[in-house]
Amino acid sequence: MKGVVFNILEEMVIDQCGLEQWNNILDKLSLDGVYTSGQTYPDDELFALVAEISEQTGIEIGTLVGAFGEFLFDSLARRYPVFVEQQPDLCSFLESVDSVIHLEVKKLFENPSLPRFEYEKLENGALLMRYSSPRKLCILAEGLIRGAATKYETPISITHDVCCHKGDPHCDIIVEFHK
Repeated sequence: MKGVVFNILEEMVIDQCGLEQWNNILDKLSLDGVYTSGQTYPDDELFALVAEISEQTGIEIGTLVGAFGEFLFDSLARRYPVFVEQQPDLCSFLESVDSVIHLEVKKLFENPSLPRFEYEKLENGALLMRYSSPRKLCILAEGLIRGAATKYETPISITHDVCCHKGDPHCDIIVEFHK
């Protein structure tokens, strides 16, 4: 996982729990907490941080990861506003993730391990986003989608019945757009 993700997780914990809590988490895990945004760090280190944050805050891991996704989107949108500014609406933005944003991320960072998305417009106007990743961070993807919906001021609902955590080979995240 790229260091920028660790940096933003640190920001979230400090913002919502304070610097002392972040330092307690690092101490408990015997981590120095120095992450360079472009460097790659072990996924297990991120997962250990999330587990310890959950332990220390009492927030269930899935809830925490989803909330982090929303915070992550907001932070990335501020750091890289061009990606949001290029798309006129939420659906267009979501459809650009794999073909535009992930291509640009590959230019910015060496060997990013990105999820893969395939898209299908459904008859009811909803967008099916087929998520594939060995990391199985579909809940993070849901949070990122909710963060994008907030940015675009678009009410949505998400359905996620097909899921890698249920043994499926991918996740089908269905985003319905409400007026």
